[in-house]
Amino acid sequence: MKRSLSLVCMLASTLGVSALAQASAPSQTAAEPPSAPGVPTATAPAGPTKIAVIQFEAVVGQTNEGQRAFAELNTKYQPKQQQIKTASDEVDTLKKDLQTAGDKLSDAERQTRLRTIDEKEKTLQRNVEDARNDFSGEMNEKFSGIAQKVAGVMTQYAQQNGYTLVLDAGSQQQQQQSPILWAAESTNISEAVLQAYNKQSGVPAPPAGAAVPRPAATTTRPAPRTTTPRTTTTQH
Repeated sequence: MKRSLSLVCMLASTLGVSALAQASAPSQTAAEPPSAPGVPTATAPAGPTKIAVIQFEAVVGQTNEGQRAFAELNTKYQPKQQQIKTASDEVDTLKKDLQTAGDKLSDAERQTRLRTIDEKEKTLQRNVEDARNDFSGEMNEKFSGIAQKVAGVMTQYAQQNGYTLVLDAGSQQQQQQSPILWAAESTNISEAVLQAYNKQSGVPAPPAGAAVPRPAATTTRPAPRTTTPRTTTTQH
């Protein structure tokens, strides 16, 4: 019973937007800057380097367009999730019946029931894996498409405000790997880019109380665009 229940829990954690939700508010740490293809690289202005940080994945997930896309995907997979739960409940019932019957069953009947349970569990496992892979593939595709557009808005915002470098803080799970130990909140442009993107996209905000989707850790961000390095002096 515990095994089949764990399969449903695993699927629910993958398919449910609520489990994927609650992307944290943009933080102060940073990693590497993404950039949208086709956006011209700005020439760094003379003077001190002006650096910004952004929690890129969180911004993509918190856009109105992102929330709508992931909510629609969750709705699409709800029937599959219910189907798998029903199959899991059936396996649990068969196991319970076998345990209740105890010594009343003949060896042949017991073996028959055990084979039936084993076959249904294997089918359930395959269905869970297939549904999880399908969901993750579609979610990553949606995230990548929105991420490319968010990167364009981010680049435009950085150029207009004189930033010469934007560092990606990544997700909360990635922050321990970030080379940035600390950054002032004044350098965080996450909220500004989020608002600029929502305004440009024209997608209305989701209803109050709706869960904020969070992209899977395997999602692909736009490849960073290289620029001509500038020599800066670092004080220790």
